[in-house]
Amino acid sequence: MITLDGKWTMQGLENTDDSRIKTYTELTDLINRIGFLPLFKNNIAGFSVEECTASNSWWCGNRNEDPWEWREIIASEGKIAYGKLFQNRAGFVSKEWYPRLAAYRRDGYDFDSRYEDGLASRKCKNIIDVLTEQEILPSYELKALAGFGKGGDKGFEGAISLLQMQTYITVRDFSRKRNKKNEEYGWSVAAYTLSEKLFGEDYVRSAYYMDGKTAKDEIIKHLLSRFPAASYEEMAKCIK
Repeated sequence: MITLDGKWTMQGLENTDDSRIKTYTELTDLINRIGFLPLFKNNIAGFSVEECTASNSWWCGNRNEDPWEWREIIASEGKIAYGKLFQNRAGFVSKEWYPRLAAYRRDGYDFDSRYEDGLASRKCKNIIDVLTEQEILPSYELKALAGFGKGGDKGFEGAISLLQMQTYITVRDFSRKRNKKNEEYGWSVAAYTLSEKLFGEDYVRSAYYMDGKTAKDEIIKHLLSRFPAASYEEMAKCIK
């Protein structure tokens, strides 16, 4: 995605290109085959939703054709992890590969042990504590309950991004705010849950027998088999 004349311009395929992903079910199948897929173009050629979909389908207003809308559908189904998972940018990770990503990013730490060892902030702990008590919360409710916002802590977006990157939380759905008449308004916002509540605690932690480096190497080896033109260093940067 690039900006031209102040507008976002997608670097995808032509609408006449039959190789493009045309539906969210096709995208789901692709994510499950590859295991990992960033939403937007990055340093690995072809490794994004943007590059395998039609450029003019984004933000087109048709839920059946718009990849921006598909991310909401896929997140709501709860079978694939979606969130800020690639260099603090959005993307997908299949259920099959998520435990290895957790082993890499957490390096054996569940959140409580990370916090006890002084490796996590109080702000992050407040978010985890709220989501431990709640099944799922939209970001604006989570923000308030975790003590951020007016008169409270700053840095909510940074903490939320970090916890997604560390695989402790994930986007579970999207919803729009409602006014006093119970009418929806505004853009859809992400709703979050603990990753263990999405896929199950034992499953998410099932690759903890690997240390972080071993899990990272396995992920990179797998992705290089899909994108052999990339170097180890390039792929490592993408999934950092």
